[in-house]
Amino acid sequence: MQFLQMASDLTNTTIVFATALIFAMLGGLFSERSGVVNIALEGLMTVGAFTAAIVTYFAETQLGTGPLSPWIGFLSAMIVGFVFAIPHAVASITFRANQVVSGVALNFLATGLTLYLCKILLNGSAQTPTLKNAFAKWDIPFLSDIPFIGNALFSGYPTSYIVFILVALSAFILYKTPFGLRLRAVGEHPMAADSVAVNVFRMRYIAVMLSGALAAMGGATIALTTTSNFSHNTISGQGFIALAALIFGKWRPVAGMFAALFFGVASALKSVFQIYGVTNYIPVDFIYIFPYAITILVLAGFVGRAIAPAANGIPYEKGNR
Repeated sequence: MQFLQMASDLTNTTIVFATALIFAMLGGLFSERSGVVNIALEGLMTVGAFTAAIVTYFAETQLGTGPLSPWIGFLSAMIVGFVFAIPHAVASITFRANQVVSGVALNFLATGLTLYLCKILLNGSAQTPTLKNAFAKWDIPFLSDIPFIGNALFSGYPTSYIVFILVALSAFILYKTPFGLRLRAVGEHPMAADSVAVNVFRMRYIAVMLSGALAAMGGATIALTTTSNFSHNTISGQGFIALAALIFGKWRPVAGMFAALFFGVASALKSVFQIYGVTNYIPVDFIYIFPYAITILVLAGFVGRAIAPAANGIPYEKGNR
């Protein structure tokens, strides 16, 4: 019985931890499918987490919006992430800069800027206070009452329900719509796409900014569910794990989702093992390094077999042959 309860809690916690990874993975998916490498997922998640936490805090303390506060913060994070991705788009697409360097620069900028703004807005504090109105779990009527399975699958944060809908929507857009066809075309063979009047630069701009919005939603999810605040270590490498899930999923939305869930298990084990006393037998330090060790092992074993979009990372210059 205890094992079943532990498995139920592990499944539920896995979905909680994987939700942010799936958001960021989808962000990376749209950007890289268009041909723009997005190493900046970490920075975009950081900006999203900061925006969600600070807007939610001021909404609940200054505006008195109560339960609406996290939704205001979540939507604000999406908008700010959309805008924050523009420098990466300009550098990578318009000025044809090295996309990896541009992404790394955005990561550094996000870390420094969010801490600076946090101290400015909160009188020198490097982290936001604990949010009183963070997201609460939603129980699906009747289904959540099923023993073990109900707790595992049908009792989750609203962001988890949103992200699974977005996975299905992303798969439909990529493979069943003219927009998705054009997006994949500019990532595989931009010159051929350009020859049939597809605006390569516009498609890539849209993809990178959409990537920023989705990754920021992932960061907001962490701040509004698992941590209920923002600090310098709120994201702590989750953007890079999301990038690993994208590669492990071979740049496909559904496969990337399952890869993110796999990495979510590694993160969830930390919490579940502590709750059930497994840390009495396994050093807690080993449990904390487990998600990152798993990421390295998976990439070492599978990255060589994953084939990225043909034009990924290659700046497009109109008229070049």
